[in-house]
Amino acid sequence: MSAAEAKARGLHDRGRVALTVGRSAEGIRLFGQALALLGWPDTREPTWRATAARVLISMAAAEVHLGRHEAGFRLLDEAEHAVAPEDRSALRSQRGLLCILTGRLDEALRYLDEAIPLYRMPRDAYDLAADLVNRAMLHSLAGRARLAQQDLVRCEAVAQKANLPLVVAKARLNRGYCETLLGDIPAALRTFDLAKPVFEADATGLLPVLAIDKARALAQAGLADEAASELDEAIRLLSRGRPTYELAEAVLTRAQVAVAQRDPVGARMWARRAERSFLRRGDESRAAIAVLTRLRADLDSRRRLRRIAERAAVLSARLLTLGLAGDAETAALLAARACIRLKDSVKARHHLAQPRSPHPPVETRLLRSLVQAELHGAEGCTTKVFDHARAGLAKLHDHRGRLGSLDLRTGASALGVELAAIGLDTAVRQGRLPVIFDWSERSRAQAFLMRPVRPALEPAESDAVAELRQLAMVVRTAELSGHPDDQARRRCVELERQIRARGWQTDAVGDQERVVSFGDIAAELRGGEELLVSFLPGTDPLCAVAVVNGSGRLVELGDLAMITETIARLQTDLDALCGRRLPTALSTVIESSIEHHLALLSVELVEPLRELLGDRDLVVVPTGPLASVPWGMLDELRGRPITVTPSASSWFRVRQRDTQGDLIDSEPLLVAGPDLEFARAEVNRISAMLPCSAVLTGADATVEATLAAMDNRRIAHFATHGHHEPGNVLFSRLDLADGPLMAFDIAGLERPPQHVVLSSCDTGRSVMRAGDEMLGFTAAFLYGGARTVVAGVARVPDESVVDLMAAYHRLVRLGATPAKALAEASMIAPLIPLVCFGSC
Repeated sequence: MSAAEAKARGLHDRGRVALTVGRSAEGIRLFGQALALLGWPDTREPTWRATAARVLISMAAAEVHLGRHEAGFRLLDEAEHAVAPEDRSALRSQRGLLCILTGRLDEALRYLDEAIPLYRMPRDAYDLAADLVNRAMLHSLAGRARLAQQDLVRCEAVAQKANLPLVVAKARLNRGYCETLLGDIPAALRTFDLAKPVFEADATGLLPVLAIDKARALAQAGLADEAASELDEAIRLLSRGRPTYELAEAVLTRAQVAVAQRDPVGARMWARRAERSFLRRGDESRAAIAVLTRLRADLDSRRRLRRIAERAAVLSARLLTLGLAGDAETAALLAARACIRLKDSVKARHHLAQPRSPHPPVETRLLRSLVQAELHGAEGCTTKVFDHARAGLAKLHDHRGRLGSLDLRTGASALGVELAAIGLDTAVRQGRLPVIFDWSERSRAQAFLMRPVRPALEPAESDAVAELRQLAMVVRTAELSGHPDDQARRRCVELERQIRARGWQTDAVGDQERVVSFGDIAAELRGGEELLVSFLPGTDPLCAVAVVNGSGRLVELGDLAMITETIARLQTDLDALCGRRLPTALSTVIESSIEHHLALLSVELVEPLRELLGDRDLVVVPTGPLASVPWGMLDELRGRPITVTPSASSWFRVRQRDTQGDLIDSEPLLVAGPDLEFARAEVNRISAMLPCSAVLTGADATVEATLAAMDNRRIAHFATHGHHEPGNVLFSRLDLADGPLMAFDIAGLERPPQHVVLSSCDTGRSVMRAGDEMLGFTAAFLYGGARTVVAGVARVPDESVVDLMAAYHRLVRLGATPAKALAEASMIAPLIPLVCFGSC
């Protein structure tokens, strides 16, 4: 081999490496230098011509990657005249790849099916592995996820044997995408993590591609906002250079996530941008998917329904011819929904009858159930509405049952919001109270009916948690000194993100409990001592099912928008009154405002229930913002035992189980945190009343000691600063001597305390996700198995709560339920927003 040919081959190898890691422009430059050394196209030497053909094949891929697909196919045509017999498999495979990138999927599959059997020699390992990845991509796009997995498993084995770690990583990246299509989100996220270190070390240009696939998995788990964050960062990185295929793919995925976020304006903007990018590359398949995404956004905003129906029908046929059966099914369902809204049932049924994808993702299966329910609703067939909505939610329950993380379980409810809503709306119109109650329970807090998963922390995760605790103290100290540490704060955010992402990879265990019936609750309340009020999600004016003494009633309450605004104003006033000394005149104004808002809420939420309420205890099942109401402060409810619970089903389950008799250690645990002026006094008052208490104060009140002492307790009382983190509720926290005790930590307790009191700050605040899924510090205890949690839904003034807490524990010791004890003790300080959550 001559020196020129050797150098050309070296340039070719370097160019392929650049292409592999996403640097296409650099690859083209190196390929051009190689061709110049070989004297192409004028060379006549056979070996030089064969080498030039291999360079042309690689260069074609780089051209198409940069959007110049016509140039890419011309290069392949040139290579046809010079390619050696042993390289014809590479030429066929490259034509297959370029057809994938330009949306000619059936043609691509034919080329790859021809190329793959031709590989025989060990030196072919790289090309064989690449073709297997590409054919797997084709199967994935067509919804054939299991065939794709077979190719990827073979690819990984070939690449590992040939010592090609980057190819192994790319196979894993694609395998994660297949696992997403199959609905195994934890497995997909674990697989992505296996690929990531290799990309970080050797192919940073592929990290945005990894982010795109991870975003798809998060979106399928219902975490649309988190998916959007991943994509926004990927788009930022990809936008630094020339427009690429990966950038167009990221933009398209961002449009699809915007649809899930109920952001039609953003979805249309991203979809148009993606469509233009793919059309410039000649990729009709993905351009068609971008059009489908834009039509979905238009339907959500109820714009131009007839046009949507017509375009979606045409698009469905087009997508089917392009080999995209799953997207074709979605388009047909979209056309059917538009026709239903146009009151054209005949055409809607025609679209529903279009061919189905053999293995549709969960989103498509839920959409089909929703469209069928809507069609029967339009035709007045109530029974079939319930059948299809119930069947769709059953599919969602199966999907949720594969998720171990509370974060993912609560997020998954977003996928079924419309199904639950059509069931509930139909039940309300029908007017049968047991059915209304049944659908209200199917519409809320399904994650609380699942067995909690308590995963052991891996070493890397334990290290991240330890670093987070240490840095959280640094951040807190810096804030108190008036000199915030922005670097430490940014690192805390990054660590929280890492820990949270690791939690998403947890597999599920156990089954979901059934939703309880109206009959179950009516029988439980027979005797008339309690009134259960279940506020219905999504009704305006607000409605509630009230159940008492074996019977129930549907009650119409106040205007939801006004109630929501009043709750927000009330919380602002309560927070303003707490934690600082205010001028007397200002305090008077704020207190007057608080009383005004409480009076408004009493009128809107309580007065319509007065006849049923009488002197009974109250059980509240809230919806949305009502989870933040300080119920015991309302004029008509002061001094009345009140329990707030995520759902009637979770309340009933706790009532049915006796968890008190089998606790090993019944001594109360009392914990006083740092930097809270009256914490030690509060704990001392309670411990004097409960002489057998285990007390942790000062330097002894560490996270480790507290977690160890908390497990298997009957009562745990915390007089500590707390911080509700609405943007990342798993890291809401209580301040202890050596750092924060986080909501995240509660999942690790084998036997959480049965009765928890959080007497300071606003640790009773919750984030209510779609489907009334409650997240926060209080929710973490309840989800983990605590029976009752007493906490503040707004900031609690620690100087005023000492006497109240002493009275509370005295009453509990005398046998009062937590709700009754809190109601009586709160008369000492009526402006303290403590609420009893769970089941008393």
